Amino acid sequence: MTRHIALGNGSLLVNIDKWLQVRDFYYPHVGEENHLLGHAHRIGIFTDGKISWINHDSWERKVKYMQHTLVTDCSAKNREMQIELEINDCVECEKDIFLRKIKIKNMADRDRNIRIFFHHDFHLYSDGIGDTAGYEPTANIVFHYKRRRHFIINAVKETSDSRIKGDIFEYNVGQADGKTIEDADNGKLAMNPIAQGNVDSIISVNLDMKANSEEIMYYWICCARNFEKAGKMNSMILKHGPAQLLKDTEMCWLGMANKCKVDFQDLPQEVISEFKKSILIIRTQIDTDGAIIAANDSDNLQYNRDTYSYMWPRDGALVSIALQKAGYNELVEPFYLFCKKILPESGFFLHKYNPDGSLGSSWHPWIKGGKAQLPLQEDETALVVYALWDYFGRAKSKNFVMSLYKPLIMKAADFLANYIDQKTGLPLESYDLWEERHGIFAFTCCTVYAGLVCASKFAKEFGDNRRAEFYLKTANDMKKAIEEFLYDEEHGRFLRAIYSSDKGMKKDYVIDSSLYALSEFGVFDADDDRVKRTMEAVEQALWVNTDIGGFARYEKDRYHKVSHGFDKVPGNPWFVCAAWMGKYYVRKAKSREELKKAMGMIVWIMEHSLSTGIMPEQIDPFTGEALSVSPLTWSHAEFIDLVMEYLKRQKELQ
Repeated sequence: MTRHIALGNGSLLVNIDKWLQVRDFYYPHVGEENHLLGHAHRIGIFTDGKISWINHDSWERKVKYMQHTLVTDCSAKNREMQIELEINDCVECEKDIFLRKIKIKNMADRDRNIRIFFHHDFHLYSDGIGDTAGYEPTANIVFHYKRRRHFIINAVKETSDSRIKGDIFEYNVGQADGKTIEDADNGKLAMNPIAQGNVDSIISVNLDMKANSEEIMYYWICCARNFEKAGKMNSMILKHGPAQLLKDTEMCWLGMANKCKVDFQDLPQEVISEFKKSILIIRTQIDTDGAIIAANDSDNLQYNRDTYSYMWPRDGALVSIALQKAGYNELVEPFYLFCKKILPESGFFLHKYNPDGSLGSSWHPWIKGGKAQLPLQEDETALVVYALWDYFGRAKSKNFVMSLYKPLIMKAADFLANYIDQKTGLPLESYDLWEERHGIFAFTCCTVYAGLVCASKFAKEFGDNRRAEFYLKTANDMKKAIEEFLYDEEHGRFLRAIYSSDKGMKKDYVIDSSLYALSEFGVFDADDDRVKRTMEAVEQALWVNTDIGGFARYEKDRYHKVSHGFDKVPGNPWFVCAAWMGKYYVRKAKSREELKKAMGMIVWIMEHSLSTGIMPEQIDPFTGEALSVSPLTWSHAEFIDLVMEYLKRQKELQ
């Protein structure tokens, strides 16, 4: 989609598109209450009797981040108007403030009056019903509010000597029917002071500029649960200066990026930069209450009237593992506390959850063929336990993990160890990781095996020897069952799944990239001939035979399908699938020469990310255009994990 920039601090998340428009504005939870719903906030320039909004085709735009920060380094140039803008955007690290610094360049050989306009189309609480927008003259601010959501908007010129109020020149508020933004067409605003309902607002800043000169101005939005707190933030910015706030924010994000103590060995600088950028982008998708959100891109609403703004325990666990490997344990601890809070007495996670911990929307039924079933994806429960053991091994935080043992680890492991088909020794049927099919899947079996092995280690660590033996025996029996029921002698490879029916077990021969789990989660060695043949089949069947390349999820994948046939394109290329193949190449590499195939996947991921380094879920197999949502947190996490595994293997081979 169109989210080229993500800026956030855990409670405020602002997404910006390639046209330099603010398109998503989440507060006070990451992924919950999008106060824009995709309605763009725009910047316009008026001079010489006409206005031009910088999303128009007459502008040449560049969108990127400043290196190792969550501060943008963007520009927009209009040669016809002889205007150039340099824009730095940020969300303050701890305070809920969105700040923009704009350097305006008058490229004309004459003095000119230039006015810059900022338009706002808020839909507070994600609906836009009963909102209020207005102007307050004492502080010279425009505000939007409803119930406990208050936004104060202000702007100041760098040359201003006022520490009390900003430099809003004119304003207007009205109904969000297009007339408010049209009011700027003649460069003057109607100065209507109040409006309620479905409302928008616009402000202007007036600049008298010399020929070939530059001026700097700052614009901000303060977010709070009441007007007083938002007003105090606004006063703080005016008192201390927005330039200092921007500098402090830049240093804050630089500090987080450079906290990374990874030995990057001889990795190219561009890989290191993308690695650190991915950590920062993932940070924007983590709510302060612990939910790691899959993606926040409201454009997805046009496809299914729902979003990816949920916490999938699977995604959260895999993201946590990547951050743990990179040394960011403090970022994932709230996630495990969140999981403890939402895990029911039954011991298994349901489909997905909202950032506040409530149950998210789902398409998994509680009944199938007239029989009751649990609407779960069992790998989600197993992976949280697996990720926690990885955390414990790195953080050595015994007291923290001990507080999770009974309410989370033991409860989940008891469920995993008992939700077993007694005939096969495999997990009972559940939904696959792609959330499309109900059966017994290789990926699920491998994650449950890994979860039980880790649970056994936890139990032993805390002196629960009876459970330790029970969990380990169940895991070992499951490994034997995987060999017996999910390996097909005729085809010489493992199956994606089997399905139970009245006529017995039905085999699923579809080749699926998730079969990487066979070696990823320690069930089998990457050198096992059965695993090798399976992954060779994945490599041959799922490579996208276009100029774009990459790996599809599985054969004949129709999700966001672009091509008309499946001969060359088994499905759209997914970033996580490329990373999975890269990690398999790492595991089976016996020399640095063989590691080059893994580096090929690292390079492929970087080359097909957005220009800003943002990674979508998937791309068009012919054009490389981003499809579905971006950024996808999972994509960035798998990239980090691939790089970490690459570095580990390279050191081993040395």
